[in-house]
Amino acid sequence: MALLLLDRAQLEIKSEGDTLALYEAGTRRGTVPIKLLDRCVIHGAQTRLDTGVLMKLAEAGVATVLMSPRNTRRVALVLGSQHNDAAVRLAQAQRVMDDAACRQWALGLVRAKLTRQRRTLVHLQAARPEARKPLFAALQTLDAIRIQLPGKASTAADPPALSSLLGLEGAAARAYFAGLTGVFEPSLNFTGRNRRPPRDPVNVCLSLSYTMAHLQAVQSCITAGLDPMLGFYHRPSFGRESLASDLIEPLRPTIDLWVWELLRSRTLRAEHFSLDKGACLLGKVGRAIYYAEWERNSAPWRRWLRVQCQSLARGLRLQGEVWLARAADDDDEDEAC
Repeated sequence: MALLLLDRAQLEIKSEGDTLALYEAGTRRGTVPIKLLDRCVIHGAQTRLDTGVLMKLAEAGVATVLMSPRNTRRVALVLGSQHNDAAVRLAQAQRVMDDAACRQWALGLVRAKLTRQRRTLVHLQAARPEARKPLFAALQTLDAIRIQLPGKASTAADPPALSSLLGLEGAAARAYFAGLTGVFEPSLNFTGRNRRPPRDPVNVCLSLSYTMAHLQAVQSCITAGLDPMLGFYHRPSFGRESLASDLIEPLRPTIDLWVWELLRSRTLRAEHFSLDKGACLLGKVGRAIYYAEWERNSAPWRRWLRVQCQSLARGLRLQGEVWLARAADDDDEDEAC
């Protein structure tokens, strides 16, 4: 299954049977079989398509993402029909209100994220010996924070409070990104994490990559029957897919390393970016390169998210089935009507 990027001026998409036909300035440029797709990204505001195309994509389970033409922000997400397993949703809602279960889940996420942050820093130490000092300092801080996390054998009794875990994760992130500042080329002007809008090429790539991973997490949640809004570490909040935010936390350090490789190899270069009123923008040529590389490298992350969601849904389903209506109850209701 593949990603379709629509990012050209005067592009019109039409539905023709089981394919999408692409027209540019009125000239037919080709077709794409819908069955080969699982994601469609529309960049900018000049692509034209009607509701029939969106319906075809939704019916096929293809997630359609509308991205802002100026930054890495998602404007809209169109998904197909959602999973009908009410047992999973019921158990998920109950677990969100179970403080101990949420703390246990959160501890596992933070421990996994810090472990992968450490792995990324160690890799970068070997690859960039001239940046050894900031990386070594970051590793020292990270190791001191990891020691404060309870060991796996002791977590079942009383996991740490969510506020405590958030504090430790935040301190680790500050040290980690301070270490990363030494590994990118000076011409990229990376001095640390910034966003809304990102102000340098590194942060553009990080923000866009986190957005893409988050969207995949949402899609994986929906496919598994989970509610992406109900998170356990990132608490439910208006307009935020908190469970998707939970799921991508352990992936972030691996994605960071991929972004470093993308820029170190000069697959993406400074000339692919521009500055506009303090915001750094990735141009059309750069976007084409970025999405092609993302598609080529993100399969393990998509697979990991899918497995995590399926595993979580299986456990929740067993808990939630006791609340489902029995067939006899449904029959009684039909007779009463």
